[in-house]
Amino acid sequence: IAAGVERDDLVILPSFTFIGSANAIAHCGAMPYLLDVNKDTWTLDPESLAKVLSDTERKDGRVYHRQTGRRIAAVMPVHVLGIAADMDAIVRAAKDYNLPVVADGAAALGTIYRGRKIADTGADLTVFSFNGNKTVTAGGGGAICGNDASLVQLVRHLTTTARVGADYDHDRIGFNYRMTNLQAAVGCAQLERLSEFVEKKRRIQATYANALTGLSGVLPFPDPAYGKSACWFSGFTLRNGKMESGELRKSLRERGVDARPFWKPIHLQVPFGGCPREELGVTDGLWSTLVTLPCSTSLSNADQSTVIKHVQELLG
Repeated sequence: IAAGVERDDLVILPSFTFIGSANAIAHCGAMPYLLDVNKDTWTLDPESLAKVLSDTERKDGRVYHRQTGRRIAAVMPVHVLGIAADMDAIVRAAKDYNLPVVADGAAALGTIYRGRKIADTGADLTVFSFNGNKTVTAGGGGAICGNDASLVQLVRHLTTTARVGADYDHDRIGFNYRMTNLQAAVGCAQLERLSEFVEKKRRIQATYANALTGLSGVLPFPDPAYGKSACWFSGFTLRNGKMESGELRKSLRERGVDARPFWKPIHLQVPFGGCPREELGVTDGLWSTLVTLPCSTSLSNADQSTVIKHVQELLG
């Protein structure tokens, strides 16, 4: 809403993301316009973005989707699993059409892109999550970052019921999205340990990659040369033809290892099945092959060794 997205607009979004990304668009009365991800980064493909935008109509300084006639109002890259999207290329393509960029960095606190912190990579706004399962948590809530002081102030205004002054006047339809003081205190204490937590996450992912990627059909999560992932989740993709990822997860759970599936893409979700989309070949071929493994910062070396042993026994 702060970025100017309105009812019946479209927001470009990769389908390979958690449904919360799409829900944020829908809560504006808008609709996701779903694009594929790059096979080497699992993030919004800049070439697909540029191609799609080149086939739009421009009227009165606005950009319109030819097939639906809807205005394209923003671009929403997702730093999936803490892997940085290629922001220079994405921002360049968006700004060629004067489109704001709102980045979903829910999992990316601590991610580095071309030597820069992930919120300082050209997006108008970057959104982080402090949900209970994140690397740094306040038990809930999140943070919105940006370099445009007036835009950030508008966000703050909207989150505090759009109140003007001390007399309970409100100039817009706002939200009561403030964190409690208790949550904020927990979050501040957690942020002091961010570097420690992120390094632990990276070590866990590296240990899994070193131990498991020699197994048949096991491929590691992406590691683009332009960035350094925060490694929110750890795991691998399974493409060995002998065992599907769901079967492996079931077998691991039977052995006491909580291996989990990955999010079902947005175009396969009931509320968003009718959204406009481009070809999603990478997304369709990828999401069901993922296996995520235990990776909490409290994971001990002994427990990780046990996880590795069970995976090796099942696939080796």
